[in-house]
Amino acid sequence: MAGVTLKGVSKSYGKTQVIENLDLDIRDQEFMVLVGPSGCGKSTALRMIAGLEEVTGGQVLIGDKVVNDLPPKERDIAMVFQSYALYPHMTVRQNMAFGLKIRRLPPAEVERLVGEAARVLDIQHLLDRRPRELSGGQRQRVAVGRAIVRKPAVFLFDEPLSNLDAKLRVQMRAEIARLQRNLKTTTVYVTHDQVEAMTMGSRIAVLSAGALQQVGTPLEVYEHPVNVFVAQFIGTPPMNFVSATIGPRGETLESTAFKLPMPAAWRAAAAKHAGRSVVVGIRPEKVGLVNGVRPTHEPITATVEVVELLGSEAVFHGRVGEDVLVAKAESHRAPTLGAQVPLILDLESLHLFDAETQRRLE
Repeated sequence: MAGVTLKGVSKSYGKTQVIENLDLDIRDQEFMVLVGPSGCGKSTALRMIAGLEEVTGGQVLIGDKVVNDLPPKERDIAMVFQSYALYPHMTVRQNMAFGLKIRRLPPAEVERLVGEAARVLDIQHLLDRRPRELSGGQRQRVAVGRAIVRKPAVFLFDEPLSNLDAKLRVQMRAEIARLQRNLKTTTVYVTHDQVEAMTMGSRIAVLSAGALQQVGTPLEVYEHPVNVFVAQFIGTPPMNFVSATIGPRGETLESTAFKLPMPAAWRAAAAKHAGRSVVVGIRPEKVGLVNGVRPTHEPITATVEVVELLGSEAVFHGRVGEDVLVAKAESHRAPTLGAQVPLILDLESLHLFDAETQRRLE
């Protein structure tokens, strides 16, 4: 077992900088998820760990060993790609055993390792089938099994669930997370799906435009985003944002749509930034209809423009002047299109970001 460390790692293609000065410490036995939009550099970072991309600057360490100049086969890693990359003419057993045979392990040891991995993944009954006889989920299990049999120091997953349907993705992400907990192998998992990141990772690293934005547990990143990008990217539906100004004494938040009392948690920071323009963020689940409980502020009147019924709950979009607030309600209490509804915000759940730097106020 081993951790993975990236020290000042950079990657460029000619004049195009893909990753710049990336510092990331992935602990031994940790499940680290690299998440971000397409083109943010997450797959490139993974491929540099694997040795499939050369590092332009900085160091990649696996354990205590700098591996910049080592080929992939000497890094003690196993990688699962978005494509299953199974040999079509081989059976499942032969696909899983191929890498072990290349390493010249004794046949009995190969059979033992393949059988052990097959039991873990519940694919013993598939060992004599060929890839064309398998479903997408079964093929993905075989690809994972091929990585498991090698017993590497580090697992690397590059968007392995992208080709699966929504229901199967939910099933497979639970299985991969359970597998990692049981095997206790350091895992680096790349995805653009923030739901995968939140549900699978022990910690997540959010990237944008080749730069690391924030690292933390899913709950830390969700509840305390360091900037507007992270706040918007993590969470479904995304966080609401409204431009506002801190009142002259730091006691209010004022916009064209509302005037709110400053939450107690933000008063010390607001006092230092009185009169400054800020971006106010609030999660949709913290915006709701007046339900008989005495509100902590004057309700905000919104015109309902969209209603999405999701079974147990409804998500609706309410226009407030130039802004739109996305809110949640129980399905049977969902407002109708065009209705004028009073909204209240959970003031203690507000997030304040500097309008110029986009950074969270501290």
